Amino acid sequence: MKLQKLCTILLLACLPATAKETPAATPDAPKTQANATKEETSTLEALNKLAEERLKQETTDLRAEIEKLKLERQLITERLALEATKRDEAIKDAVSETEMEIARLTRETSAAQMRAEKLAADLKSAQSESALKLTRLENEIRAIQTEEKRDSFADSDPVYLESPLRDDGILVISDRRIPLNGMITTDTADFVTSRIDFWNNRDKKLPIFIVIDYCPGGSVMAGYQILKAMESSSAPIHVVVKSFAASMAACITTLAEESYAYPNAVILHHQISSQIILAQLNLTEQKEFYEESQRWWKRLAAPVAKKMGITTDELIEKMYARSSNGDWSEFADEAVKLKWVNHIVDGIIESSITVNPDKEKKSDDSKQALTEQVDSEGKPFVFLPRLNPKDVYFLYNPDGYYRTR
Repeated sequence: MKLQKLCTILLLACLPATAKETPAATPDAPKTQANATKEETSTLEALNKLAEERLKQETTDLRAEIEKLKLERQLITERLALEATKRDEAIKDAVSETEMEIARLTRETSAAQMRAEKLAADLKSAQSESALKLTRLENEIRAIQTEEKRDSFADSDPVYLESPLRDDGILVISDRRIPLNGMITTDTADFVTSRIDFWNNRDKKLPIFIVIDYCPGGSVMAGYQILKAMESSSAPIHVVVKSFAASMAACITTLAEESYAYPNAVILHHQISSQIILAQLNLTEQKEFYEESQRWWKRLAAPVAKKMGITTDELIEKMYARSSNGDWSEFADEAVKLKWVNHIVDGIIESSITVNPDKEKKSDDSKQALTEQVDSEGKPFVFLPRLNPKDVYFLYNPDGYYRTR
């Protein structure tokens, strides 16, 4: 449509003015009109050709423009395609790089995880080895401790005999033993009597041993409590004196159902003695105190005198015949003749000592420690520990290094 309109405009523009304004033909001039028509036709043909040429030219230009536009569009399309391709390639490169990076990180992570797992495995293995080593060492320590503990115990068991004195003069003591050492006090009496009751409840036939290493006597009431527990015991009470038994301890030894002593053990009897410290007594109180002591003396001395086959007065007479202070002491091998002790033994077997004494906790012996000193003359010496009564030192001491206070 645009092209037709353009051609019509061109034709009108090319017509001569005469042609446009030519009046209508008249009958008088037919030739002239025919010529004019022919000329007009020629002109129109020329114009048509010209218009056609122009149209062709314009068409050619348009086509050229169209082709140019097409080419430009193709160029743009190609450029866009190229840019898209570049973008795709860049994206692909980026994705590839990312994938490669991810793959690398994955590999590194896997490698790190594997290293961590290996380290954990190595650590676990090391811990297991350490635990095994520690367990082995602990077992070795336990074994050593068990062996040491086992070495502290003897293989023998306590020996229980109803008649503990063998024909060879050896006394066999079981673990039914009660030590009686030091001063006799209320605590001592509780200690001894509670154990008499315990061993009675265990067995009423086997003997119970009261073993005296060194006992100077003590409280009359506490000692009497022990004597009454001995009398009421169903199991026989056997008293054993290894070193020294005096005063209340001597009464306990003499009045026991059975008693034993080493030949050189010392047994000492004397009258009841009392000491009043910082007390003011009138004559009546002094008389009452004396009478109370006399009553205790009769209760303790009468059984002793009766066993000896003498009276209490004869016992007192014999006491003071031996010494001015009334202390009558005898070695056990002489005391047996006085019936203070029943049997002299050649040896004593402590069958209940089944634990190594060196493995047991020891008390503080610092008071008995010998500390070297220097006298005024510059000579070194040590003081010997205090002796118990009736004991003496018997040692070789030519330079006087050992001294007594």
